[in-house]
Amino acid sequence: MFEQEEQRDELLEKIEDLISRKRYAELRDLLLPLEAQDIAGLFMELDDKVPMVFRLLPKEQAAEVFVELDSEEQEVLIQSFSNTELKEVLDELYLDDAVDIVEEMPANVVKRILRHADPDVRKSINEILKYPDDCAGSIMTTEYVDLKATMTVEDALKRIRRTGPDKETINICYVIDEGRHLLGYLSIRTILLSEEDDIIGDIMDTHVISANTLDDQEDVAQTLNKYDFLALPIVDTENRLVGIVTVDDAMDVLQEEVTEDIEKMAAILPGDKPYLKTGVFETWRARTPWLMMLMLSATFTGMILTHFENSLAAVPILTSYIPMLSGTGGNSGTQASTAVIRALSLGEVRFSDLLRVVWKECRVALICGVCLAAANFVKMMVVDCWLLANPTVTPAVAAVVCCTLVGTVACAKLVGASLPILAEKIGFDPAVMASPFISTIVDALSLLIYFRFATWILGV
Repeated sequence: MFEQEEQRDELLEKIEDLISRKRYAELRDLLLPLEAQDIAGLFMELDDKVPMVFRLLPKEQAAEVFVELDSEEQEVLIQSFSNTELKEVLDELYLDDAVDIVEEMPANVVKRILRHADPDVRKSINEILKYPDDCAGSIMTTEYVDLKATMTVEDALKRIRRTGPDKETINICYVIDEGRHLLGYLSIRTILLSEEDDIIGDIMDTHVISANTLDDQEDVAQTLNKYDFLALPIVDTENRLVGIVTVDDAMDVLQEEVTEDIEKMAAILPGDKPYLKTGVFETWRARTPWLMMLMLSATFTGMILTHFENSLAAVPILTSYIPMLSGTGGNSGTQASTAVIRALSLGEVRFSDLLRVVWKECRVALICGVCLAAANFVKMMVVDCWLLANPTVTPAVAAVVCCTLVGTVACAKLVGASLPILAEKIGFDPAVMASPFISTIVDALSLLIYFRFATWILGV
């Protein structure tokens, strides 16, 4: 990693030097062998020099780099483009990339993009933009190879050679009828290895796994991941082929969903900007509502402590173990919720599995709770009572704390495992039920358990 950073810094210095000396031919030759993602990363450090360096790139490479840039950098470039330059970039973009760019741009930039786009491209962009956000139709591309079942392999190869350069992928070809209904598919490998007079309808695979235009984009991405597809056909309600979702778009969707889940699990409203490009006030707006909600929900914990203040006054040593119990309960709940949320997102667990999940977590909680209680009892007797010579730490107090540990871990595992499943069943995002809310609920439950055991064992 250090070597990569060092090489990147050296490359940036060389680029800056070539720009200052106006050695643009050498700069172009320096950038040509680089991957589009690497050039986009370098552009982030070049600031106002980006438009000039971008113009040095060949059209195809420039379009690839443009797709990899952040929306803000794309907007800066579009504003600097002449109408001819803008059209050249748009002509090189795949349709789904063009749609992504249009969705991110402000209205005045979108109007300019659509005004200079090819009429067919503009029509396709507008059709895709009609689909709701987060559905398969909004991330699909219409740039795929379609064949007829009556074609011979020779005819299919001619069509692929003629239309393939403008398609996002030719690895998989889809077979449709006159009404564009999806009949089957076949790989380019199958076509190449078949005889030229073979009929496409005879060699195609009719067992097609597809998705509907209104299916959730995360489900589509999971399907691609499950079956290791490079692309997934997207059909309408009448099984007519309208587009495909490619694996690169699926990876983007999964990354966005994982980021969103992580932010929700950390009590942050999801954002769509990189961390360093998110303003202070934007970050404040994303974090404060959750913090406010959690702060108010913690009122219940305070009410419980107030209700049992006489018990705390009678046995003050009980107070010192509250943070440990709350922390253990919160961590136990987070462990269970994280595992269940991941299982839900991968389709490994459904609502019908709730009892099986609860039964498993109960057994895990019992083993974990007993182990923690045993270790804690030894620690309290050896360290707190003997080494620290604290006479208030009696076996009875240790029994209260250890019994509470078992009960707290059990409750935490139960809450952490069941809440995400119940949340998904009623239509909420399971990630919302992760650590913040679970920790608050478990804190309150652990205190109730703690003081109930204190009342039974110590009589306070």
